[in-house]
Amino acid sequence: MPSRVEQFQALAGRQPDNELFRFSLAQALVADRRAAEAVAHYEFCVAKKADWMMPRILLGKVQLELGRHAEAKPLLQDALRLAVEQHHEDPERELRALLADL
Repeated sequence: MPSRVEQFQALAGRQPDNELFRFSLAQALVADRRAAEAVAHYEFCVAKKADWMMPRILLGKVQLELGRHAEAKPLLQDALRLAVEQHHEDPERELRALLADL
């Protein structure tokens, strides 16, 4: 039985412009402790949809995990703006806490 990473790699390989497959692949990679490999897929999702908050949050967290604070900060700030605009209170609180630590 293929792993989640393999399943989403196959789907994303067949439809590389499908942001949902790429998002799921990135999540599977992070869960498999392969965060650095997830970056390009999250970046694709961020570029594809200007109002999609979750890939910005998750990419920001990956960048923090990788020690790339300068790359993480604008992503988390943009995600915070979206959280406020879209009335997502829990992500807003989490993002404010993450940004306060930067």
